[in-house]
Amino acid sequence: MRGPGLLFVVSGPSGAGKDTLVDALRSRMPRLRYSVSATTREPRPGERDGEAYFFFDREHFESEVRAAAFLETKEYNGHLYGTPRWFIETTLADGYDVIMKPEVNGALAVKAAFPQAVLVFLLPDKFSHLRLRLAARRTESNDEIAERLAIAHSELKAIRHFDYVIINEQAPPEFQNQPPAVDDLEAIVRAERFRIHHYDDATFRNVENA
Repeated sequence: MRGPGLLFVVSGPSGAGKDTLVDALRSRMPRLRYSVSATTREPRPGERDGEAYFFFDREHFESEVRAAAFLETKEYNGHLYGTPRWFIETTLADGYDVIMKPEVNGALAVKAAFPQAVLVFLLPDKFSHLRLRLAARRTESNDEIAERLAIAHSELKAIRHFDYVIINEQAPPEFQNQPPAVDDLEAIVRAERFRIHHYDDATFRNVENA
């Protein structure tokens, strides 16, 4: 017995481990669909429309914004990004759960537009570990890392607007692709599926009459 799909939003500071955690959960739960964002940037080699992103030109993207077709949008490095409402609604209606991993302000915007969304805040076990993870990427200067850490402290103020919190403990190397926190996220997804308010009376009548 399955009810309609549910929307799960995993967010938290940059470097908290969202990508690894969501990828690990998707490998365990094949019915879990990843929310594909739209963007105005050009596709990179190997990227196909509808998989990595939906690729729009700026005029098309802005017309979609005016039509309220996105749950949330942002501009980064001169390009627009957004979460298409139609993709979420169609996938949920088909009975699939959807997971996404926006930044914290984006997560709050999704919740405002889609109150049924389940928000999960991912925290490192120590902010010193957050600095180490950001430095290990070797993609940012010390000043940029300091700026990301300042943003992380600010984002923590929003934690009470979330439904769940997961502490992503530093995992030993052999568990890098399946961190212990994935068990916590899987437990949240499975528990939410059994909440009574996700099922209407007709569902139970069908069971009763079968």
